[in-house]
Amino acid sequence: MQLKLKLTVVAAIAAVAGMATAQEVVKIGHVGPVSGAQAHYGKDNENGARMAIEELNAQGVSIGGKKVKFELQAEDDAADPKQGTAAAQKLCDAKVAGVVGHLNSGTTIPASKVYNDCGIPHITGAATNPNLTKPGYKTTFRIIANDNALGAGLAAYAADVLKLKSVAIIDDRTAYGQGVATVFKKVAAEKGIKVVDEQFTTDKATDFMAILTAIKAKNPDGIFFGGMDPQAGPMLRQMEQLGMTNVKYFGGDGICTSEIAKLAAGAKTLSNVVCAEGGASLAKMPGGLAWKAKYDAKYPGQFQVYSPYTYDATMLLVDAMKRAGSWDPKVYIPELAKSNYKGVTANIAFEPNGELKNPAITLYVYKDGKKTPLN
Repeated sequence: MQLKLKLTVVAAIAAVAGMATAQEVVKIGHVGPVSGAQAHYGKDNENGARMAIEELNAQGVSIGGKKVKFELQAEDDAADPKQGTAAAQKLCDAKVAGVVGHLNSGTTIPASKVYNDCGIPHITGAATNPNLTKPGYKTTFRIIANDNALGAGLAAYAADVLKLKSVAIIDDRTAYGQGVATVFKKVAAEKGIKVVDEQFTTDKATDFMAILTAIKAKNPDGIFFGGMDPQAGPMLRQMEQLGMTNVKYFGGDGICTSEIAKLAAGAKTLSNVVCAEGGASLAKMPGGLAWKAKYDAKYPGQFQVYSPYTYDATMLLVDAMKRAGSWDPKVYIPELAKSNYKGVTANIAFEPNGELKNPAITLYVYKDGKKTPLN
């Protein structure tokens, strides 16, 4: 009898403990290049999503009356379109509730079809090619300004503020590089700037001497580069070697990093850089500086550009799940589309095509090697 009573008590305690720990696991995917030349961006993005997941789990979130524990399923696409679609399919097969990513337009655009086909929403805070939202997928969202805003803002600054008369354009032939360069070229021409040369490279190249020598012969006031910082850094060093120290150097958010100062390795040409980011500067973001202090304490020396956006994207997915009372994408996607979320980066609401309403852009220069906002 006594043994039976003991067993009953043990069973009751176990049941209570089970109730206390019974949590539904909700997986959120993240994809970015965490290997290869762009790994510093990918790791920064993943850190932002991971930080949000840890904070949500510390809060103890309930969705539809059920306690949930979030898990980040992080995948590497190495900035390669094929790996990007493979990672997207892997997340679909794992039945994640939503995805944060990708970083590059060249990986995000093909991956967006995979997510659409399996009905999982993805939010990018980094891919800026306007073509991303053209198919009209109900699963695609962007929380940063696109290249139409970035390229146009830089061209306007070159013409209206710097009064440049001529530019050369280089792009890396990726969806991002070509996209932002095309917009810059169009707006620059509309504003009376003459495009004296167009050159192409790849997102793997490190030697730009031949194309820079060809450009130097045309004597432009500025060069626009559509691409990322692993190419922009060496290009700035080689411009200095060729004596192109008075040539302004423009680029979108792909070159607008702290890392470019290291990659340029002390080249004087860094002080000629003017770059644009989709979004407010950290100091002008609603929660930017306080958030950055938390990030730096957790991930010292790893901040690049987009982690506040991947943090917001993760929080945004969960906010929509809470409002819908479900983490089933079919149920919560309509709520995600109706978001009006006060994030760290901005107040986030969407146009019908998944673009951010009223996106800000910020221009930056490098003073004493430090990235400094102009506006």
